[in-house]
Amino acid sequence: MALDTSSFAAGLKVHYTDQTVRNMVYKDNPFFALCPKYEKFGGKNLPIPLIYGNPQGRSATFATAQANKGSTKIKDFTLTRVSDYSLASISNEAILASQGDVNAFMEAAVTEIDGAINSLARSTAVAMFRNGSGSIGQVANSSFTTTALTLTVVEDVTHFEVGMVLVLNNTDDATSVESGTLTVSGVDRVQGIVTTTQNLSTGVGTVAQNDYIFVQGDPGLKLSGIDAWLVDPSVLTSATFFGLDRTADASRLAGLYSDGSAKPIEEALIDAASLAAREGGKVDTCFVDYKQYSNLSKALGSKVQYIDKMVGGEVEISFRGISLAGPRGMIDVIPDQNCKANTGFMLQLDTWKLYSLGKSPQILDMDGLKMLRESTADNVEVRVGAYHQLGCQAPGWNCKIKLA
Repeated sequence: MALDTSSFAAGLKVHYTDQTVRNMVYKDNPFFALCPKYEKFGGKNLPIPLIYGNPQGRSATFATAQANKGSTKIKDFTLTRVSDYSLASISNEAILASQGDVNAFMEAAVTEIDGAINSLARSTAVAMFRNGSGSIGQVANSSFTTTALTLTVVEDVTHFEVGMVLVLNNTDDATSVESGTLTVSGVDRVQGIVTTTQNLSTGVGTVAQNDYIFVQGDPGLKLSGIDAWLVDPSVLTSATFFGLDRTADASRLAGLYSDGSAKPIEEALIDAASLAAREGGKVDTCFVDYKQYSNLSKALGSKVQYIDKMVGGEVEISFRGISLAGPRGMIDVIPDQNCKANTGFMLQLDTWKLYSLGKSPQILDMDGLKMLRESTADNVEVRVGAYHQLGCQAPGWNCKIKLA
């Protein structure tokens, strides 16, 4: 009998190439990268003052002008920080065993630390488009004796990762979070289906259609994103937002809103840019989800003009977009998987800022130790955190767009 590879298996080496292990987790977060940063947000709070009205003691009749004198209308948003964390554990043996190219494709410590940072960056990038409630999707199911959680909006699938622990609530806020949790064991990123380790009705007994989905610990504690700053006036209430009642002048204090759902996407975007221009804004960047970006590209056809929007920093990166002619200059339309589906955000970027206490995110190493020994296991713990808030200096120069 001839010696073959089966009988000689113990004598064969495992062959490895110098291949790079690809990280398939979403890395490009355009709005998070392009948004201006301020990293010295210390103290108790941070006021953002703005003038939303001039004195109105004006009339062609002097006595009337004198009688109607009024002061400049000035208010401020009083920003407060929120916290967000990402923790990971690594065994000491894994750290030692993975050091050096001959032992592993990647070092365990570097992989886990980078992963923890990326996880928090993704959390921040998603929150920067949302309303601060912490929700990342809604339940479309009408039957719950299944492990398949179908999302109402397929595009929301980008917010989910295997291993996430989820909670539900029938309202998009932190009140009355339903008892129980669901753990993600699989994600169908084409169909928008999240598989859980147990039936939905087993994990959360009161699960219902249209329930909002949150990562456990998040409800009501995330930063207030664009969707909180720019509000459809039909749903704007007198409830204070960072200490300010925005109903006195909804457009200037709660942003502009344009319903373009009955228009072709290129018309919807231009109309929103024109509205912002009329109100004094000079929008330069519009964020949409990838589906709407594809719709715009196809609608423009041979007229489409692509651009690469650069962002500097420690590492210079760029994002591919479409250049659109607006009434006050060119507008870069950038796709962002974190953007709400069927919604466009037409922004004047220099009016926005991510305010943080230190970098967002950062390794929490105030004692100089990037890794901490765990007291009950042969592991070390990595702690990544962020203390931050999104702010806008001129909401009335930015527009939220409802798209078809």
